[in-house]
Amino acid sequence: RRPPPPRSPLEKVAAQEGLSLHQLSGKWFLVAMASHCSYLAEHSHELEATTVTMTVLDGQSLAINIFRKLDRICWEIRQHYLPAQAPGRFLLKGEGDCSKVDMVVGEADPSSFIILYYQKDRSISVKLYGRTSVVSDAVVDKFEQRVRAVGLSEDVTYYFPTYGEWHTVLRETHV
Repeated sequence: RRPPPPRSPLEKVAAQEGLSLHQLSGKWFLVAMASHCSYLAEHSHELEATTVTMTVLDGQSLAINIFRKLDRICWEIRQHYLPAQAPGRFLLKGEGDCSKVDMVVGEADPSSFIILYYQKDRSISVKLYGRTSVVSDAVVDKFEQRVRAVGLSEDVTYYFPTYGEWHTVLRETHV
């Protein structure tokens, strides 16, 4: 007999209970991210302010539009997350089986912050978003605890800038 497949790291993450998806709608600023992504590690000195606009579609799926600067060009990345097996869990389907991304809304206070977990293949990442580009120390502490709980460390945690021309443009144009 074969042993059961190993549990996905994301299965251990509890989704925020009692959260209405509509509370997530609106603009968010990417404050921090923890990930073993090699590109992020190599280019962490080039991080730019990033905003996200979340919109609830059909009452159960999320449209997420990411606005960021890369190589001095303004990019908008559009994603459509479908509801998964339980509330607070979503799936982004790409081309082919290997490009799906699972997402869990781990913790949120919709007026100030949200912590999202992402998993592609068996690699997990954690993102902290704020309604403003700066969040309280207590929220940062929660984020760092969540990061450690999934086996990531401060060595792979990156904080995004809250300054610069691009950040001002994002603040003014994507309300």
